[in-house]
Amino acid sequence: MEVKKLKNYINGQWVESETNRWLEVRNPATNEILALCPETTPEEIDRTVRAAQEAFWSWRTTPPPRRSKLLFQFHEKLQRHFDEILEIIVNENGKTLADARGEMTRAMEYVEHACAGPELLKGSHAEDVGTGVDTMYIREPLGVFVFLPPFNFPAMIALYFVWALAAGDTVIVKSSRLCPMTITRIFEIVEECSFPKGVLNLLHGSGSVVGEALITHPGTAGVSFVGSSEVGERVYKTAIQHNKRAQCQGGAKNHVLIAEDAVLEEVMQNVVDSCFGHVGERCFAVSNVLAVEKVYDKVKETFIELSKKLVLGYGMDPGVTLGPVVSREALNEILAEIDQGIKDGATLLLDGRNPRVPKYPNGYFLGPTILEAEPEMRIFQKEIFGPVRCLKRVKDLAEGVEIINQSRYGHTANIYTENGGWAREFARLVNVGQVGINIGTPAPIAYFPVGGRKVSMFGDIRGRANEAIDFYTDKKVIISRWHSSFRGVTKTLDDGFAMKYGKK
Repeated sequence: MEVKKLKNYINGQWVESETNRWLEVRNPATNEILALCPETTPEEIDRTVRAAQEAFWSWRTTPPPRRSKLLFQFHEKLQRHFDEILEIIVNENGKTLADARGEMTRAMEYVEHACAGPELLKGSHAEDVGTGVDTMYIREPLGVFVFLPPFNFPAMIALYFVWALAAGDTVIVKSSRLCPMTITRIFEIVEECSFPKGVLNLLHGSGSVVGEALITHPGTAGVSFVGSSEVGERVYKTAIQHNKRAQCQGGAKNHVLIAEDAVLEEVMQNVVDSCFGHVGERCFAVSNVLAVEKVYDKVKETFIELSKKLVLGYGMDPGVTLGPVVSREALNEILAEIDQGIKDGATLLLDGRNPRVPKYPNGYFLGPTILEAEPEMRIFQKEIFGPVRCLKRVKDLAEGVEIINQSRYGHTANIYTENGGWAREFARLVNVGQVGINIGTPAPIAYFPVGGRKVSMFGDIRGRANEAIDFYTDKKVIISRWHSSFRGVTKTLDDGFAMKYGKK
């Protein structure tokens, strides 16, 4: 049977690429080829940017309530196809059905929040800042925005574009090379709505070819990126060198700190879920588990025991709680990091290498792998995008905070404690963008911003929630004075004021 070739969506039409290079999209659980993804050509990229540019002014002058109605329509149609999209996510990404449902639920919240565009786009006004002088600012959209989403959330993060649409910008999404089928299906749903041609566009291909060309194209205004810190830094520098706006969220090496008063029987399952949910392929995943001396041995024992209960398999099968990693290449890189960690002196506590998954012998599976490691070790410091986690005994909470702040990443840190003072102090001291208190995965809901510090974030404005409107628009300040007036009105007002308050 012939494998489907994915098409680009340009100016309201599905177009088969003229490229001679096609990239395979595989099911990570079965190694089956699902589709072929084109390496979009430079000519097709240029044509797409021009279409988005031509559509911009008409879309920019479309009243925000009208744009909002189209987003409501989009939301309603996405809801109809909710379960279908879940299965596509599982098949091309490898995550479990439960994890895919969580992703789509949050993605729908993004669209819901963007529907509030008419409220979010309000400006501000102050009268009489000088004699007869008023000042106001309005928000103006900027043009064509490029979106470079990662493979690990092929629906949720790709849908960052809804805030740009609400703001009046036009959009080009460059799909993830590994997981392009989910956003393709979403754009098929886009086509069912009444968005004008050129407002929404989808291109396929690798980041180094298609993404780079979109960032540097003179017709684009900015880029939103989520991915590794190394690539994020490169995207950010390239964008600003070409006078573009850039919001680039990078990687993470998140820590959880377990205090001596933590209710272990209540929290340890949450710790395990935070470590191994989405097979560890998420920026909010807990990577390093720190526990104070008094409870360390119990934490280690329980953590290993619960991790062993995770069930490997194809995400659509009932009872599966841990799917494969996204690609054979990713699996090989993770295995190399485990080997290096052991060479560096880390102690292997639970070995997930070479697991038996009888129904899926060709899948890219790795069971939960746990090591005792020290902060100076590579495996403790480097982001491992997979089910590999480190344990570390700490003397007290102060040492735990010190270890967290030594990390080059600054995405998320978590504490488990029943002491409010400890939690408050922890939240103030850790140098990260998100803090969890008795919550291992503190991913903010759609109407709160998200982003890290240090190398976990490049740029100073986040690309979602209310901050997204700041990113996708610019504030234009208008200062005005008018010289005409109604003669005598001021005196009438002054006399009325005097009569009411007894002034002379």
